[in-house]
Amino acid sequence: MEGVGGKEGGTIFIGYKANQPMSVAGAPKGMTYVEFIQDRLDAAPTVKPSRCGWGMMLSLAALGPIYSVVYTDVAIYPDGKLAKVTSSDPDITKGVAGANWYEVPGIWWNVVEHLSWTRLGKPTSVGCQLRQVHPKP
Repeated sequence: MEGVGGKEGGTIFIGYKANQPMSVAGAPKGMTYVEFIQDRLDAAPTVKPSRCGWGMMLSLAALGPIYSVVYTDVAIYPDGKLAKVTSSDPDITKGVAGANWYEVPGIWWNVVEHLSWTRLGKPTSVGCQLRQVHPKP
């Protein structure tokens, strides 16, 4: 057992944050990340062709972890090496330069929520057009 600082601690943090209301502008009030992902899973098969909706989900699953780490690093070290080779993106958290180590998980989670919302929740007129997010009654 690795203790709170190991895998179990990370799993507990993610489980906790995923069940809290999302902090993304445009997300239905009170909707948790778990509810958001379930809603997007329900919406994916409705996109024509359906592989488009599932492709969006798979690309988030495959690339989301990489982007979330890179964007977190860029947010904390805006003058760092990664920041110099990363395009500006509204999903990169602002105002956290030089954050303390204990703030990093929260910054990372903010990036995860924003990337997920941009990829799967934000209304768009191009590409795969998943239906609007439906809040739980």
